Formats: sequence, structure tokens, C-alpha cells
Amino acid sequence: MKRLITVFLSAVLLLSVPLNTYAARVATEYVGADLETPLEENLQANAKVGEKLNINAKSAVLMEHNTGKVLYSSNADEKLAPASITKVMTLILVMEAIEEGKIKLDTKVTASEHAASLGGSQIWLEPGEVMTIDELLKATVIASANDATVALAEAVAGSEETFVELMNKKAQDLGLKNTNFINSYGLDAEGHYTTAYDIAVMSAELIRHKLIREYSTIKMDSLRGGESELVNTNKLIRYYDGCFGLKTGTTGKAGSCLTATAERNGLTLIAVVLGSPSSKERFSGAQKLLDYGFANYTFIDVKAETDEFTPLPVKKGTVKTVMPTAEDGLPLLLKKGEESGITQSYSFSENLTAPIKKGDVIGYVKVYLDEREVGVIPIKAAATVEKLTYFVCLGRLIKGLFTL
Repeated sequence: MKRLITVFLSAVLLLSVPLNTYAARVATEYVGADLETPLEENLQANAKVGEKLNINAKSAVLMEHNTGKVLYSSNADEKLAPASITKVMTLILVMEAIEEGKIKLDTKVTASEHAASLGGSQIWLEPGEVMTIDELLKATVIASANDATVALAEAVAGSEETFVELMNKKAQDLGLKNTNFINSYGLDAEGHYTTAYDIAVMSAELIRHKLIREYSTIKMDSLRGGESELVNTNKLIRYYDGCFGLKTGTTGKAGSCLTATAERNGLTLIAVVLGSPSSKERFSGAQKLLDYGFANYTFIDVKAETDEFTPLPVKKGTVKTVMPTAEDGLPLLLKKGEESGITQSYSFSENLTAPIKKGDVIGYVKVYLDEREVGVIPIKAAATVEKLTYFVCLGRLIKGLFTL
């Protein structure tokens, strides 16, 4: 009798929750208790470069964003089902469409029968229901809603089929050799695959679009006037210092997947974990990768040492010298402690002859790490020097006569 009463009360409580709110809560990829559990501490936080990390996943990659250098990898090129990590490529194309003016955040989109028919994680769009691009982006990025993703794809390309063609074209443009998309949202499908390395490259491309951070860092939001609750499926943005995204994914074939992005002191890292047996394992795996990167690497922007620069002689110019400048920096990814091994030397072009335009390269600063050249910084002319011609001389002479 007690069990029957409990079941009855549970049913009453369930029916008392607005349909859209309940649907949005149960359709996402996470287990609520897991998202509310803080990250474990000291998960191989002191691992050294070259040390194997204990990551329970089919493949994993850690990439530095600015250089694209892989800092750690395990089965990085194994073709695997990516689940909703697929949406990283979808979002790249959506961001591009917004920046190109094809769509705007306030553009209204009417949900098609196809979009509304999607299963898996969703916000339960109704055919004919109208939402803005902004609302659909929230549903896609925060709650990984498949129906919202397809609505975005149709808004950009007219149909999901055409949009998927654009996804595969973009993959080719990015040089991804082990990626093929069958749909825009990530449910398992024959021939739908990618790799941890390719996902890292896609993620690096996506975060170049600053707008994505406005969505990937939202912890909670809602749609339909508060009726549909959205909870970010990425627990790292709650608990991991510097995390600003990016995407989770879970299906039966793919297992639990994650691409996570975090930034500290100018060092931006991308951690990809595919095929973990549980949500907890994917988050701990990504945490280990990020901890490893931040513990062992630093990103610096080397500036030229210009204190010793002096004006350089210029032949046949309207002025006799030009001042050199080296304002550009040289971004370098270094192992921690290597900063002290950075040295510089510089050289200038010989026999500078006018005309010289401001910004012309007139020399180079060579940057070394322990006597190994790691890059150059161009030295440029700080001002324009015109060529001294007969007419310039005549003009100066005439001007001088009138100023006597």
C-alpha cells in the first residue's frame, strides 16, 4: 500500500510540472546529480611532460589553441562516433553566417516538421513554433537540443541535407582527413565519424568566434517565458578555473564525450575526450588533460628589445635617416621554466635607399631558445622617406627663396 501511495504521489507531482519545463529537463544529456558534484582535486595535477595520464576513454587530445600544437594524445586519429560534439561544426557555420550577415540573432525561425521530429536531447519544438536564432543557439549550446540544432541548420542552408554538405566542405577546408558528417546534431548514424584530433581543430576554429563564449559560459537559462529550463551540460564551467566551454555529447555508440576549453594567463587549451564509459569519467579525463597543460606549459608573446635601436642611414632620401621599430610580437608556447633561455639578436638591411614606406621591413630580430632559433620579429620603418629627385630639390629651393 505504501508503494502504491508513493507511485500515485509521484505521478501527481509529475503531472503538475509544466510539460515544456519537464521535457527540457529530462531530454538533456546529463545526470543532474553529476553536474552538481564538484570536480575531484589533484587528478594527476603534477604530471610531467611525457608522463602517461590515466584517462578512461577511447581517445584523448590536448591542444594549445594559438599554435595548434598537440601537447598530449592517445589514439588521436581513431575514427569514432562523436555524439553531440558534432554540433561544434554546426556552430562554426552558424557563427560564420551571423558574421556574414546571412542571419541575425533576432531572426525568427519557424520550426519545420523535420526539426520537430528529432529525438534525443531536445526542447520539444512543435512544428510551426517560432524562435529566434538567439533562442535556438541557447538551446543548442546550453542544453544540446537536437531539434534546435536542425532549426539552425535549416535557417542557414534551407535544409539540413544542404547544411551537412557545408559541414563536410568546411571539414575539408580545415584539413580534417578523418571526419565525415551524416547529420548536424550527432545521433549515431552509419558513416558519421570524426577523431579527437579533428575535434580539437574544430573547437579551435569555433572559439575564434567571440560570440560563442556568450553562450557556452551560460550555466542556466530558460525559454518560452521561463517554461522551459536550460541547464548547461558542461559541469566544468561551474567548477574549473578558466573554463569557458565547449560541448558535451553522449550516445550509446559514442559513449560519453567532451571537448573542453579553458584559458589561464594567456594560455588557451582544448581538451577532447571521446568514448568514456560515464559522464564522470569524461569530466575527470578532461580535467586531467587541462591540469597537465597548465602545469607544464606557458604561452608568452616575445617583444623585441628595441632599446639599442638607432636611426639608420638612408641613401637618396629626402631625409638622411629612418628610425627602425619592431612593434610585432612573437607568440611562443614554452615548457615552464624555458622563458629564461630566450635571447635575441637583430640585423638590418644594408644600403637602405629611398623611397621607403612606413611599415616596410628593413630588418629582423631573431629569437632563440637555448641557441636554437625559434622565430623572427620583423623590423619596420617607423616613417616614410621619399626619394630625393630633381623636382623635390627644385621645390625645396623655391620654397627656401620665398621664406627668406
